Amino acid sequence: MKRGKRYQEAAKLVDTNKLYEAKEAIELLEKFPKAKFDETVELHVKLGVDSKHADQQVRGTVVLPNGTGKTLRVLVFAKGDKAKEAEAAGADFVGAEELIPKIEKENWFEYDVIVATPDMMGVVGRLGKVLGPKGLMPNPKSGTVTMDVTKAISEIKSGKVEYRLDKTNIIHLGFGKVSFGADKLLENYETVVDAIIKAKPAAAKGQYIKSVAISTTMGPGILINQK
Repeated sequence: MKRGKRYQEAAKLVDTNKLYEAKEAIELLEKFPKAKFDETVELHVKLGVDSKHADQQVRGTVVLPNGTGKTLRVLVFAKGDKAKEAEAAGADFVGAEELIPKIEKENWFEYDVIVATPDMMGVVGRLGKVLGPKGLMPNPKSGTVTMDVTKAISEIKSGKVEYRLDKTNIIHLGFGKVSFGADKLLENYETVVDAIIKAKPAAAKGQYIKSVAISTTMGPGILINQK
């Protein structure tokens, strides 16, 4: 795969045989040639678990102290007082059954996260085939199926991220923007990694964290020494 000139310039700065300390790795990212946009800084954590087993799933949410650098648009499925509460809390869209055809037939996806009150999950469940593949299905584990819609919206808007294993037992997520600077990125990095370590399943045997790498959207990965 042919890489662009900027990627190649960045790759020259990285020693692929070295495990960097987190602070050192983040400072190195800042020396990469800049893209035309504010790149997301991504975390990739390979875990020594088997995602095929339910008791070895690793999934949860964490609020980043410095946010994600993105303003997420929130759709809330709720009725009555809870719908009014969602609107007051700053939800971008609020509705109920009437949204089903709009999502199914008009391919309406102008939102990043869906929150639903438990009584609305029967309605939302009808959209499983559409929302599931896009990772938009509300889930109690990620705090998006809840009666406390105010808290859910507030956390999402202030920088809550979800971490979950993919089929290759790796967690991928963005934890800030290059423009944040090293100190804020390091604080976000440590918050996410601590949460993943605390989420270690009891059934996990042997080495839990196999490898940790960070990268920018368009840049090469940097391996981190995560004890």
